[in-house]
Amino acid sequence: MEKLRELSIRAKKYSVICQFFRALVQPEYSAVTDVYVLMFLADTVDFIIIVFGFWAFGKHSAAADITSSLSEDQVPEAFLVMVLIQFGTMVIDRALYLRKTVLGKLVFQVILVFGIHFWMFFILPTVTERRFNQNLVAQLWYFVKCVYFGLSAYQIRSGYPTRVLGNFLTKSHNYLNLFLFQGFRLVPFLTELRAVMDWVWTDTTLSLSSWICVEDVYAHCFVLKCWRESEKRYPQPRGQKKKRVVKYGMGGLIVLLLICIVWFPLLFMSLIKSVAGVVNRPLDVSLTITLGGFQPIFTMSAQQNQLKDLTEEDFSSFISSYSYTPSALQFLEAYSREDVTVAELQGSSNSLWTISPPSRQYLSQVLNLDHFPLTVSWTVQRNLSLGAKAELASGKHVTYLDNQTRLELIELLNGTRTLPVVIQEVFPCFIRAPSDSNAKPIEHHGNTFMCVSQSWLNIYCCLFVYGPVLSPFAGLQLFVFSDKVSPPSLGFLAGYGIMGLYASVVLVIGKFVREFFSGISHSIMFEELPCVDRILKLCTDIFLVRETGELELEEELYAKLIFLYRSPETLIKWTRR
Repeated sequence: MEKLRELSIRAKKYSVICQFFRALVQPEYSAVTDVYVLMFLADTVDFIIIVFGFWAFGKHSAAADITSSLSEDQVPEAFLVMVLIQFGTMVIDRALYLRKTVLGKLVFQVILVFGIHFWMFFILPTVTERRFNQNLVAQLWYFVKCVYFGLSAYQIRSGYPTRVLGNFLTKSHNYLNLFLFQGFRLVPFLTELRAVMDWVWTDTTLSLSSWICVEDVYAHCFVLKCWRESEKRYPQPRGQKKKRVVKYGMGGLIVLLLICIVWFPLLFMSLIKSVAGVVNRPLDVSLTITLGGFQPIFTMSAQQNQLKDLTEEDFSSFISSYSYTPSALQFLEAYSREDVTVAELQGSSNSLWTISPPSRQYLSQVLNLDHFPLTVSWTVQRNLSLGAKAELASGKHVTYLDNQTRLELIELLNGTRTLPVVIQEVFPCFIRAPSDSNAKPIEHHGNTFMCVSQSWLNIYCCLFVYGPVLSPFAGLQLFVFSDKVSPPSLGFLAGYGIMGLYASVVLVIGKFVREFFSGISHSIMFEELPCVDRILKLCTDIFLVRETGELELEEELYAKLIFLYRSPETLIKWTRR
């Protein structure tokens, strides 16, 4: 008897549970409602929280930065998993809404509730090594998800609507709905993804292209309907000129915007370096001199203490020394004291000229040829993290030796000459180091001559400066003019340069602007429709017969819509007021 009593109690509990779920799936009466839009908004808020606060779902939150990670082409695993799961749930929710399956929504709800709570209170604290009550971002995400659970439960209790007609933003024809609908269509791939998903999970006889055609006609007519309603609310009397407030308010802003777009690259590149530019001083300056293609006869570099900044007094005297050279003054106007670095290179090479005897003999032979080059190359190393396009800026200067110099070098190599050989105008004393990898010499600011001598069968090279020497120094003082670089926050724009900004920004924007101002005559018959109510009603009828399962009638109405747009005369009759 006791066992029978226990079995009866368990049977009653089981029947109560079954009756509860049966009432959810197959209710006798329910006030059908549609809260999918609110559920979608809750999922969108959760998606934004994940994107901007994904570091709260990982272990090392201090080192996490989504912008730096994506700029380095690295996708964080926590960010990827959370985004894919959130996006996948949104797609499944849309599919269940279109199929109107309450049972599937109930199963999906149960899985989400158990899965998210298990992950939020057990897995997440283990991964992040933080308790749930100490993770503010996770608490915010969980709160919004609880709102979604409440809306989903209400949707399951009330049941899905029997008819899903159009977009929820097209229910009213006012400015708010118009701008929201236009913004919805501007989101990349959102309109296309919605159209394809609706076609996949909705029973229809139309092909995908025909489906998209109906959606596009409906969207276009809705926009026209909003503008026509605004014209009714704010009518313009006939024969009355436009007010100055409208002309200067709208037209003036457009003129100002177009002017800013045209001159944006020049203004941006000028202001970004003169106002917000960052000084990028060189870290290392190296100099190498070679005869022809043989081993270098001179190598020297300046680092740390050998790279000196100019004082205000030195910079003023430096500029005054070129007061009668207009070209030099024009160049110096673009630089300040902080942009000039003096590299003090020792006059003697830091390495011997270790040329082999056969190469040395061959060099004596090729020196008899005309146009024998002496190449001076230099390298300036900068801090790449400050915004420079290249870490190393290099350049070279080629000087062709005259006959007298080549004969003296041959005598020096053969050991028949003891006096040094002097080569004039080997290398200018001033180098301009822009942000790219091309370091250019500055002409007309000073010259350097080279003295080559022989001692103990080893050849040394000495450099002496002829020009403005700021302090007594036995060697070469090399002036490096470093261009200011843009701040790291604006480096993504400044990296294109002036021509790059014109090609990638101005021309692209100009193309869209030109499409807006031209080609209007080809779309007059579709844009200037006085009344689109009948076309909107035809589109709504297509949606309605599709929802009721009248698929043959759907094909007939679609054929009628296509014929309407193919016949201008019929379109004129349909769009009369």
